[in-house]
Order: sequence, then C-alpha cells, then structure tokens
Amino acid sequence: MFRKLSALALAAAVSTTCHAQATLAIEADKPVHPVSPMLYGLMTEEINYSYDGGLYAEMVRNRTFNHSWSGFQHWTLDNAGDSSATMKAVDNDGPSEVLNHSVRVDIANATNTAQAGVRNDGWWGMMLRPNTEYTGSLYVRGDIGSMVVSLVNSTTGHVAATTTVEGITGDWKQLRFTLHTGTALQPGAGNHLLLSFTRPGSVQMQLVSLFPPTYKNRANGNRSDLMEMMANMHPKFLRLPGGNYLEGDTIQDRFDWKSTLGPLVDRPTHKGTWSYQSSDGLGILEFLEWTEDLNIEPVLAVYAGYSLKGDHITPGPGLKPYVDDALDEIEFVTGDTSTKWGAVRARLGHPQPFPLHYVEVGNEDMFDKSGSYSARFTQFIKAIHAKYPSLKVIATDVIKNGTQPDLVDDHYYKTAEEFYGMVNHYDSMPRTGPKIFVGEWATREGSPTTNLGAALADAAWMTGMERNSDLIEMSSYAPLFVNVNPGGMQWESDLIGYDATKSYGSPSYYVQSMFAQYLGTEVSQSTLSGGVHTRFFTSVTRDPAKGELYVKLVNGSSEPQGIDIKVSGVNVAANGTLVTLKGDARTATNTIADPERITPQTLKVRASANVHHTVPPLSVQVLVLPAK
Repeated sequence: MFRKLSALALAAAVSTTCHAQATLAIEADKPVHPVSPMLYGLMTEEINYSYDGGLYAEMVRNRTFNHSWSGFQHWTLDNAGDSSATMKAVDNDGPSEVLNHSVRVDIANATNTAQAGVRNDGWWGMMLRPNTEYTGSLYVRGDIGSMVVSLVNSTTGHVAATTTVEGITGDWKQLRFTLHTGTALQPGAGNHLLLSFTRPGSVQMQLVSLFPPTYKNRANGNRSDLMEMMANMHPKFLRLPGGNYLEGDTIQDRFDWKSTLGPLVDRPTHKGTWSYQSSDGLGILEFLEWTEDLNIEPVLAVYAGYSLKGDHITPGPGLKPYVDDALDEIEFVTGDTSTKWGAVRARLGHPQPFPLHYVEVGNEDMFDKSGSYSARFTQFIKAIHAKYPSLKVIATDVIKNGTQPDLVDDHYYKTAEEFYGMVNHYDSMPRTGPKIFVGEWATREGSPTTNLGAALADAAWMTGMERNSDLIEMSSYAPLFVNVNPGGMQWESDLIGYDATKSYGSPSYYVQSMFAQYLGTEVSQSTLSGGVHTRFFTSVTRDPAKGELYVKLVNGSSEPQGIDIKVSGVNVAANGTLVTLKGDARTATNTIADPERITPQTLKVRASANVHHTVPPLSVQVLVLPAK
C-alpha cells in the first residue's frame, strides 16, 4: 500500500520551521496497560449500495425481476431490426416457493439476423476486462429451445462475448453458461447483458445471474478489489450483518438469517432500510466466509425485537421465538456437525465451525421509545450465557435494570471540531463497568468520501481510543462503502468509494490502515509537555515481541509542530521508519478520478533515543522505532 522513498535522515524529512517546541517523554519499559488485540475492525451494512452494487460481485441488477407499476426496473426490451417481443409479469409461477413470480417474454418475430430479447444494464454498467471468464446462470421455463447470451458494449454495439444456451424445454430448470472476453477488449463498464432469441415463442425467466472472477474464487463471492482494500486495513473483526440492515424498517423486513441459507433460488430477497431491495445474495454463510477470507473474527449481531419504524416485541413469551432464533444462529456459526444447525452449515459446504467470541443484541436500541430494551437484553443475555457462557454479549444501550453486559456499543457521528473536543472522553471513565465497543463512528466531513480534515480528526480520536484501549475493546468506522455513481449514495462521508470499474480509499481510509498496521501490544507511559498546538495529539504503543515502538503524531493545525521525542527504558536502534499522510488543505481529498492525491508516504530514517522532529501541518505521522 505504501510507496517506499529513498532513505533520508529524520531531521531532513521535514525541515519546515516551527514556532512551538514540545517534548514527548516515553518510558518504554513502563507499560500502562495492554492494548486490546481486537481494537480495530470492520462494520458494514446495506447502505450506499454497499453489498448489491458494491462488494457482492453479482453483475445483474434486479436479477429476480421484481416489478412495479413502471415495469421491471433495469430490464428493457432489445429488439433488433424488424423483430418484436414483449415482457409481462407472471405471478404465482416461479422456480421456487419464495421466488414464485417470473417474467414472460413473448417473441412475435425473430430470426438469426434480427434477434429479439431483453437486456440488463447492471449496476451503473458492467465492468468487463480482456481475457476473462464470466460465469452465469438462469432459471427458465418454456419450449423455445435456445437463447443467445451476450455481453455487449452499450455505445458501439460491439459484442465482447457470446454463447448459446440450449435446453429451454419443459418445466422450470436452471441452466448455466460461461462467457469469455477476448484479449483485445478494452476494459470498461459501458456494457450490458443481452438475452436474445432467434425464433418466435414464449419463455419465462427468473434469477438471471452473472459473476466475474471473485476474491479467492469463491462461488457467489465478492469483488476482489474491495476485499483487498479491507485486508489492507489490517482488521481483527467484522461486525455483521450490520446496523440498520439487521433491524429492518419493520419486523418483517429484518435480516432473517434463516431465509438467506442455501441456493439463491430459495432466498426471497427483502426490502432494505435505504429504499432498495436486497438480493440476499450475501447471506449469513457468505458473511462468515468473508471473515474467513480475511482471517478475522465475526462479531455476530442478532435481531433483538426492535425495528427502525418503532415496531418492538414485548419481553416475555412473545420475545422467546426471537431469542431461540438467536441461539440457533449462534449454533449455526459455532456448532459442530452433531448439532442441528452445525449440521445445516456442514450440508452447505462448511463443516468446520467459525470462531465466535462476541454477540451483539440488537442495534441502536436507544431509539426504541417503548423503553423495552433493558428487559429484552436481559432475556437475551440470560439465554445466551446459559448455553454459551464464554461468549461476550454486547448491549446497544445503557441497561437500567441491573443486568451487566460484557460490552456497551457507543456510536459517534461528529464534526472534526467535535471530535477534537472528545479526544479525552474516555480518559477518566470508570473501569469497573462494561467494556466499550465503539461500533460506529466517523467524522462527517467530505462527500462522497471523507476529506483530509475529517481524516485528521479521525486520527486525533483514535489516539484517545488507543490510550484507553484497556476500556475500549473494539472499534469500527462506519459506513465503510459508497457507490459514487449518481443515486448510489444515501449517506456521505464514507471510507471507501467505488464504481463498477475501480475503487479508492479516502484520507480517512489511510488513517485507519496506518493506525491498525502500526499498533503495539501495550500502551507505553508517555508525557507530552511544552508548547503544543491545540490540535496536536499523540499515542505511543510498543510491541516487545517485535522489538518496535510506534509513536503516532497528529497535527490538525495549519502550523508545523516541533517536538523532541525522548525514549528511555529500551535501546533504540539507528534505523527507523516514518510514515506520513498529509495535504495542503483540509478540503483536499481523493476521488474516483484522482484516487491517490493523499496517500501515505514511507521513509527510512535515522533514529535514536533522542529525536528532534518537526511534524508538518495537516498531517498524521507514525514513527516506528526499533526498541529492544
């Protein structure tokens, strides 16, 4: 991720004249407390087309032919020459009980040279690359015999890949196909999928799907570039299935994990909380495989009887089915093949249990005006601890009836100035209660992704989380993803932006990566004194096993900050590393067109136990000192 520059002396790395001198005294042999090994992780949910149209690699939009008064969104007729065809919704006739509807295409006129058909334009286009195989499938019913499947340039009409699907006879069946692009193809997203016919007849279709190569070649998998970007954040966990997406607007629209199991044809889809339909392609097993692919742990959020528009389940007998459902879900994640739901997981292709140490009960239940959360949480935690006593159970609001959660989930969406003022928020908080999970937080400045000003405030806040990592056990920025196409964003100031062709990290993304990559196992005793700018913040951690000391320096001021770094208690070797993220203005940012305007730069530097250094204005730096 980081570009290597030529080795320079530390003093020469930043030579700007500064007007204030500070001292950071570090007693590296005096740890204050351990750093939580789970401090930095990931939180995602279905917002900003994060899953469908984003991470989930499905290229077909509205693959299940959901329709309204305006027709089949993102499906249009494509009749060449004098061919003609019509589309019609068919209710109560589909390939499965849950996908019990379909589209019927009636072809009145069609020939080999004048084909009739339908097209899907994908998620703001379909990204095609040369010499690449795309795998597809669809369910069909009819007696038309065959269908031509093509990937076509939407501007020129050039056919990038084509194949013929045979066997369209009789009742519902699934047919599969592959499409291969040529080596001369110019990569780009201006393409569509065309399903066309060469003779008159009728055919019903459902669940048309097309996938590019996916991360680690997972079937029904994820976009490689977005998975790689998450891997480069060095996370320890994924909170799943994420926030409001768990709750749904209504109880009926919650993330019903059991309905996301098995073949796609058995997944009904459901309405998300941001005005678009979720395909349910990312089901509970796919979420867990996501954590496996990144070598991280799941933090499992279970539905707790409250939905966003105010519906709630009264604690007691009415809530028990939802508690039982959560216990089933935990068993699906952790149970061996002798258990009911562990055996279900094994039949779906994953006999080995997944690691699980954290379960979160609900999401943002402070918004439940019924006041029922304390009792609901108590009913959940008693049942979970009775069957799984080692699990840590997270509450999403203050529990007022005496029940003690293992962690409490705090959420903060603030301006930069507000976060600067909150850096010391946890410094004097009692250590006798639950641990803290800062499960959603972000500096909300910049659109669609954050700017440098937000990244500086993020970094300042993170120094406070590191200093208090005996209390703060976990944290995760939100939202993680945004589709930058027009209409793709519902929430601005996000971490990673993308379209169909590529992705990029915001300045805040690189702060997250820097802080997680350069994190010790213990907080070192340190004292900052002298002439310090009001927007200057530090964090010092050490990893004795690696023999490294990590000094994080955040200068949110427009003035440079001079600092003398004095290290005692360890031997500091001569060769260090300085990683710098900086820009010329707080509004500076990265975009889909200019993705690397602000990225970390890495220098090899001379180090010692006494370093005189100048921190540039509007910068985040990590000084890595070999210290044994």
